[in-house]
Amino acid sequence: MSPRITGVLTDVDPQHLPHPVLVFLKTYWDQKRAGRSMPSRADIRPADMKEHLGWIILLDALPDGSDFRYRMIGTRVTQYVLADATGKTIAEAVAPREAAEAMLEFHRTVAAAKVPVRAYGAADWLGRTFFEFDGIFLPLSDDGVRVNMILSALTFAVSNSAQPRSAPQA
Repeated sequence: MSPRITGVLTDVDPQHLPHPVLVFLKTYWDQKRAGRSMPSRADIRPADMKEHLGWIILLDALPDGSDFRYRMIGTRVTQYVLADATGKTIAEAVAPREAAEAMLEFHRTVAAAKVPVRAYGAADWLGRTFFEFDGIFLPLSDDGVRVNMILSALTFAVSNSAQPRSAPQA
């Protein structure tokens, strides 16, 4: 059974992306693959993504597929997750363990299926119960066969279920 994070859903090869940053990145990825199953890292130019870089994450796939190492994390993402995990693996950077295992599972799905995966829902797993997140995870391959990197974007919004604190009684 796959690990789950309560309140988080995933779509393999999503056809609908509600957030403009995710739409941009998926459209960009589609253009860069130019008829191939996936583009390479060399096809991706950060200058093309300038206005969205704060939401972008780039991970290296470890050779055995067991984990993924954060190569770059956008500043907007680090503001929401309250840490910069650059240089760490998902297993090292994400807590609790159940959240790390669930994140590893959908990254492994991207690497194995060689297709985009969308993950979205409550950000409770970040310890940020008042946020919802939406993300797209896109495979990159230098040889056109093995996924060696994942390009992604994570966006955050105040949860519709967030309740304002009541004012103290005088």
